[in-house]
Amino acid sequence: MSLATNKKAYHEYEIISEMEAGIELAGTEVKSVKAGRVNMKDSYVKIINGEMYLINCHISPYEQGNIFNRDPLRQRKLLMHRREIDQLLGKVQEKGLALTATKIYIKARRVKVQVALARGKKLYDKRRTMKEKDLKRELERDFKTR
Repeated sequence: MSLATNKKAYHEYEIISEMEAGIELAGTEVKSVKAGRVNMKDSYVKIINGEMYLINCHISPYEQGNIFNRDPLRQRKLLMHRREIDQLLGKVQEKGLALTATKIYIKARRVKVQVALARGKKLYDKRRTMKEKDLKRELERDFKTR
């Protein structure tokens, strides 16, 4: 069950591969995420000192959380195996590759983040993608009317 999607990442980047990571959250943050109060619009993943962090992901404070609420934009640690992090770090250091978070979802009562290894799109690639999407939408609309 997907709770939030980073649509901007799919527009800005060409997704090469996707991996699943756990996320370290406080109790009130988990309740807020399960309520769907997450904004991933400008979020990305960064490797700092051999550990992965989710940056710029806004998780709204839980309404009944009082003093236990945390900063909505704080860095959150992502949980992956060391060799997976090292493998991603090697690929990120190649030219033009970046790590971005694409989805937050629940799997077996745990909150997970889908981390994507991506390459930035050029402007003409973005235009082509938008054109293909518009054509597909138009075809589906014509098919429904018939």
